[in-house]
Amino acid sequence: MSSSKFLKKPHLGFKTPAIMGILNITPDSFSDGGKYFSKPKIAIENAMKMQKIGADIIDIGAESTRPGAKPIKPELEIKRLKPIILGLKKKKLNISIDTRNSSTMKFALDNGIKIINDVSALNHDPNSINVIKNSNCLIILMHMQGNPQTMQKKPKYNFAPRDIYSFLKKQIIKCEKQGIKRNRIIVDPGIGFGKTSRHNVQILQNLNIFHKLKCNILIGLSRKRFISELSKKENPIDRIPGTIAANQYALDQGVDIIRVHDIKEAFQAKQVWQELHKR
Repeated sequence: MSSSKFLKKPHLGFKTPAIMGILNITPDSFSDGGKYFSKPKIAIENAMKMQKIGADIIDIGAESTRPGAKPIKPELEIKRLKPIILGLKKKKLNISIDTRNSSTMKFALDNGIKIINDVSALNHDPNSINVIKNSNCLIILMHMQGNPQTMQKKPKYNFAPRDIYSFLKKQIIKCEKQGIKRNRIIVDPGIGFGKTSRHNVQILQNLNIFHKLKCNILIGLSRKRFISELSKKENPIDRIPGTIAANQYALDQGVDIIRVHDIKEAFQAKQVWQELHKR
């Protein structure tokens, strides 16, 4: 089974469904904060290892956007990213930079990065859309209700999937008016970003609605809290089996990219899933 059976979508330059590996260089990300913080050499080595074991994209983030996280200045974000981006510049990797700041986006794009992953869907920094329109990069538009400081304070929707669809449709139209073509846009409904577990489940059960946007779809389920709330309140590191189950469910709904911490496990699950769906 592949997402092509749902609606024909733009080709991204790599095969889908794809695995996006998470590489956080922050001291406080919810699952792996501090693991590569202030250790650029190790982060670079790990990025190469991630590709080797199955990651199609490496998503590098230098600002935590976990619930309650405080924003950092773009200058600090760039300082954290610079040695990693420059160290990987000549490597043949699909690198995405997870940022909501226009100056960070520009630095990344000026240094050869081809994918920007913005959790604010270009809403946080008013200059971001200008940076993106003046490049040829792919842009990931993610839905978040509120911001990291407020998003988990009683989030409310009329019906989460439909409300998020409307938001993403509006952002796509906004991008197109600025000359950013739809074939450059990837959408992410933003599991866990301003959503209760009930909202997250509703989104996953109604992923088919997002195919109508005619964009590739990314989903980030890795080690998210809703997994433990559907199970036995496990800690993030113990949510890998639930992550795999949720990812495979999402792939069955035609998702094009899964964003994960545990690449080896995700790659094996995807390979088996693909083989079992061959006709």
